[in-house]
Amino acid sequence: MLKRAVIIAKGDVQRVGYRDVVERVARKNNITGTVSNIEPYDVMIICEGDMKYIEPFINQIRIKKYPIEVEHLDITFEDATGEFTFFKIKRGDMTEELGERLDVANSKLIEMIGKQDIMIDKQDIMIDKQDIMIDKQDIMIDKQDTMIDLQKETIDTIKIEGEKTRETITTHISQEVADLRYEIEHVKLTLAKVVEKVGVSEQ
Repeated sequence: MLKRAVIIAKGDVQRVGYRDVVERVARKNNITGTVSNIEPYDVMIICEGDMKYIEPFINQIRIKKYPIEVEHLDITFEDATGEFTFFKIKRGDMTEELGERLDVANSKLIEMIGKQDIMIDKQDIMIDKQDIMIDKQDIMIDKQDTMIDLQKETIDTIKIEGEKTRETITTHISQEVADLRYEIEHVKLTLAKVVEKVGVSEQ
């Protein structure tokens, strides 16, 4: 069903490029009509089309993105007249339009400068993080060097203790063997004496 909507947009809507955005949105939604500045600070939109297109159109022009800030839409629905064949911007005199273009350009420039500042801040943060990472890598390298030194010391200690243990074991075994030999000789002597006493001769 074709309807006409008369919309008054209030807020920061003049000299910020709002009419250009409204025009683009209207064309994408198959809406015909006009958009124009009205005194003192508002924008008037007269549009016609099927309600299934008008409703999303109205939602899409409730813009709150710098430099545009739509605070409120006054909407009145009427019967469509069919007087429009396309959607267009009704512009004012040349001085007014030139001033608005300059204001829009200035707003875009401020926005770009703001984005550049944000990018610079992010780059500074990234540089700080890289410096922190480098410091952490240096610390890790120092710790690795310390671990390698400790491993070397541990290996050297193990070698020294191993040599000491080997010497101790060798000495102990040598002493045990000597004692065992002594015991064997003592037993042999004792057996010889016993044999001699009982008169048993060796075979």
